[in-house]
Amino acid sequence: MDRPGLYAWRNPWFKWSVLSVVGTFVAAVLVGFLWLPSVQSDFDAQGIWASICRAAGVPDKWGDGSPVTAPVDAAVIAKRLRTTGVVLSQSMARPGSGEASGRGATIALQQCTMCHGARGVSVANAPSLAGQYPEVIIKQITDYQQGDRQSSIMQALARKLSERDIADVSVYYAELPRPQPLAGRLNVTVPALVLVGDPMRNIAPCASCHGGVEHKLGSPWLDGMPKDYLAVQLSAFASGARKNDSHAQMRNMARQLSAKESVELASYYARP
Repeated sequence: MDRPGLYAWRNPWFKWSVLSVVGTFVAAVLVGFLWLPSVQSDFDAQGIWASICRAAGVPDKWGDGSPVTAPVDAAVIAKRLRTTGVVLSQSMARPGSGEASGRGATIALQQCTMCHGARGVSVANAPSLAGQYPEVIIKQITDYQQGDRQSSIMQALARKLSERDIADVSVYYAELPRPQPLAGRLNVTVPALVLVGDPMRNIAPCASCHGGVEHKLGSPWLDGMPKDYLAVQLSAFASGARKNDSHAQMRNMARQLSAKESVELASYYARP
């Protein structure tokens, strides 16, 4: 009389089920503990035990006598991760007094016009500031001042400005008229990234933050910016060279753009 186990093994469905489970287990072990560790760029074959420990996420040796590395100071970590020290508030966006505008005009005339234009419209590879939101100017100058945005010229100038100076300059530029679009530009096709973005790549519409549809506090008005300046800034965000965007909002989107898309956006927002 056959034993129950032998009878079950003669059942083809049972036999193939067992073999499938065993085969899957063996394949998973080979992939997880041998193949996956071996394709890592820093893999150093040190035997099967080291590979198993590596795949499991545990050390293959415990206490080998080497000196313990001192923990990194929390302040050092915070400095590395820091993007901007500016906390935006609605009060920054409120219009200032006439006295503030006059004082800001004096400061701008002395220090800003060479790059940003006599009336805030740049003819160099520097941003146009006429009609820019005041909180944007405050944030960017403060970021330069605190070293969160890099530029040897702007950092040197920003260090000389007091908090009141920065606020007054922002009021002055905010009151200047923005450049008007040329008649021919009104017929230009708006890039899809400006109006609808690309949800599949987690790219929000440019107009939802930078004006046209909605304005997000701290996001600059882009119309009238020099094309080369915009292209350089998109590239800097994409590479991480510029990182003073809160919560990496621009970096996350810029790195998704192709070179062609970056040029298309810069060309659209730039004034011919």
